Formats: sequence, structure tokens, C-alpha cells
Amino acid sequence: MSATRRQVLARTGAVAGIAFTGSLSELFAGTAAAKGMGKAGYGPLVPDPKGLLDLPKGFRYRVLSREGDRMLSGEGQVPSNHDGMSAFGGHRGQVHLVRNHENRPTAPIRVPPVRGLTYDPEGMGGCTALTLDPEHRVLGERVAIAGTSTNCAGGPTPWGTWLTCEETEDKAGTNGYTKDHGFIFEVDPVDPHRTGAVPLKAMGRFQHEAIAIDPRHGIVYETEDAFERPFGLFYRFLPEKPRGGLGSLRAGGALQAMRVPGVPDLSAIQETGASFDRVEWVDVPDPLAEETPIRFQDFGPKGITHAQKLEGCYWGGRSVYFVSSFARSSEGSAADHYGQIWRYDPDRRRLTLVIVFGPDTDVQLPGEEPDNICLAPSGGLMVAEDGEGAQHVYGVTTRGEVYPMARGRQNIGTPEEPAWGEFAGVCFSPDYDTMFVNCYTPGTTFAVTGPWHR
Repeated sequence: MSATRRQVLARTGAVAGIAFTGSLSELFAGTAAAKGMGKAGYGPLVPDPKGLLDLPKGFRYRVLSREGDRMLSGEGQVPSNHDGMSAFGGHRGQVHLVRNHENRPTAPIRVPPVRGLTYDPEGMGGCTALTLDPEHRVLGERVAIAGTSTNCAGGPTPWGTWLTCEETEDKAGTNGYTKDHGFIFEVDPVDPHRTGAVPLKAMGRFQHEAIAIDPRHGIVYETEDAFERPFGLFYRFLPEKPRGGLGSLRAGGALQAMRVPGVPDLSAIQETGASFDRVEWVDVPDPLAEETPIRFQDFGPKGITHAQKLEGCYWGGRSVYFVSSFARSSEGSAADHYGQIWRYDPDRRRLTLVIVFGPDTDVQLPGEEPDNICLAPSGGLMVAEDGEGAQHVYGVTTRGEVYPMARGRQNIGTPEEPAWGEFAGVCFSPDYDTMFVNCYTPGTTFAVTGPWHR
């Protein structure tokens, strides 16, 4: 049966060794409902007099970087479309932020080309890197990789680099590009010239969204955010050098796609707690998609398992978690939902549906269509919303309760028809004292501090 707003977290699993149990009484649907959340979270959101970011009482934010500002490196303006991001610890309490820019050919401000860091001179996307002092004031901001396209999400590696993902399948000659796109690139947050702009081709060419790495075996899990049928796949990459290390992924490896026997479309599964053993991994016939996109390729008579809008991905405990942001039968999915979070346990080869949002909710209301996710200081989750209407960062407690953490107030529409920029790149400083998060448009990077450990 499908989970409703009052059944969202009927059952869930373990994140970083912390068990979620219990049930959720109501999926938070607006600021007014915060008063009814009991002791969950940090209290109701307080309107920001500056009109940028609403936070609970006791929390405050600092704007680290805004689209169109001059980068401290002098390389040009801060690019548009702030998306996936991660924070890395540095020397003497410094923090290094690596931030994606999901720039397509129509982006207002491109990532400036930099010698030695540019893959395709016609690519508008890439990453920028910020260096922060121990008080999280900006010491430096520069280009980390340029000449890529549609850099959406990605993920950190155990050895302290960032894997940025191109969410496109455009080949050379399309949209003016001089090289094929749809790859993953490794980015060093401290010295980007150590990694350069080298596509990790063995990891596949498709509409990449996010990655997570099993630190025990070096296996890289990858999500595909495909917009049309056949929808995206969930992949794993078996590296030739599983011990990892800077540049190790260039050695190549094998790319496989997940097959859940008897489940061609994950959206058909609607009951939280539903588990599937004997998950299979099938070799991808043509990882470079020379002739045919991977999700269209022939995986044999048993087929392969698809899912609409595969988004965030992270490793927690002994499992990998990944998000399906939504599924719509009107667009070809087997069933409707407004968000799923799945857990795959590689030791047991078991896939479990741990959270379902919707579908009997109003898509105009916040609280649906989860995107980026990360572990919160409380042991629960922070979930960035990518839907319609007001955009939020939500927390999920270890008791399975959803609470509002932040609401964007940057109105780039009109008073009659406001337009809200989605949140992305939610992550925490290594000491978990600061949450970093991006507003996609107008591109803004925030640092949020407050009583996180309360």
C-alpha cells in the first residue's frame, strides 16, 4: 500500500549505525505546522528580516558567496546555478568547500576557463572551491574545474577529494561542445591542478547525479537522473585499484547496473520496509554509450531495474542510501510517489525501501520531492527539497519525525507568482558545528551556525 502523509516513516533503517524507529504523524507541510511538531527539531522557523533565509530561533547564517560577485582569485565572477557541494577539513581548522555549478549552454554566468583545469572550452559548468578560516570566513575562492556541463551533484571520496558528476548525455557537436560529456571528474579541494580535468570514462557516460563510496571495498555507487523513459539506473563501479587514493579511479574498472528480479520499476514498490534479497549486478554492455545511452541498452531477457529521478546518494554504516525524488505515472512510471529513500546492504545483497513520501499530497506544498541528503549532527538526516512553491531544508530525526530547518526567501519572481530557488549541496563542517547549503538560483552559499547539538 502507498504511504500517506501520516505514514511516511512507518519503518526505516540504519544510518551511520543509528537506528530509525517509530512512525511519523505528519509530513510537515508549512511553517504553521511547525508548532505542532512537539520536541522534534529546533522549533518553528523565524522570518528573516533580510528576506534570505528563515531559520529556527538561535540559529544564524552568513552568506559566503553569491552569483555574480568577483571571486577572490580574480578569475572572474562567481558562476550561476549552485548545486552539489561537500566540505573537507584542512590545516589548522580551515574548511575547504567544493561547489558544483549546474550550468547548461544557457547559463547566465559560466565557470571561467582556467589553463590546466578546463575540459572542453565550450562547456559552461564546473566547480569552484572556497577556503574558509576556523570561523568560516572566506579566505579564498577559485575555479576548481571548468569546461564541463551540467555539474549536478557528486560525492566525496574517503581520500578527501570530490567527484563531480555531469548530468547530461550530450556528445561532441551537440550544443557547440567539442568533446563528449556525461562523465565524472575528480577534483582536489586543496590543489585542483593535482587532478586537472580528466574524465573518468570507465565509470560510465550517462546523466550522472550522485555517488557514494563503500570505504571498505572501494566500490563506487552511482545514480542516474534520467528525465524520460526508460528512466535511470542504479550503478556500481568496481575499481581496478579498490584501495583508492588520489587519481586511483583513472586506472579503470567495471561498471554494472542493479537488477532487482521481478521489479522493472522501483516506483511500483510503495510499502515502507519492503525488502528484496538476491539483488543482481549486471555488466553494462557499453559504458561509454558510443551508440546507445546505457539505459536503452540490452541487458538480456531479464531486463534491468529503472527508477524515475534518482538523485542523492550517500554511504552510512554498512549500506548505501539513494533517493528517488519523485515518480509520476503520467510520465511513464509504474506508480506515483513524491519521494523514496532506498537502502542497499551489499553484505546481504538486500534492497529495502525505508522512506516514502506521498503520493496523496499536494505537489504545491513543501515537504515532497527530496533531493540531496546528508547525515545531521543529531544522527538523523538533512534533506534538501526540490519541488514547487516555498523551498525548505528538512531534518528527519532518529525517531522518524520531519521538521523544518531552513526556508528560502529569495523571491526571484513577482509578488503574485513568486519563484523559489531549490536548495542543494547540504553538508556539514567536519566538526558538525556548521551546515553549508546552496540556494540554486540566485546562486548563494550559506553557512548556518547555532545549537546543533541541542
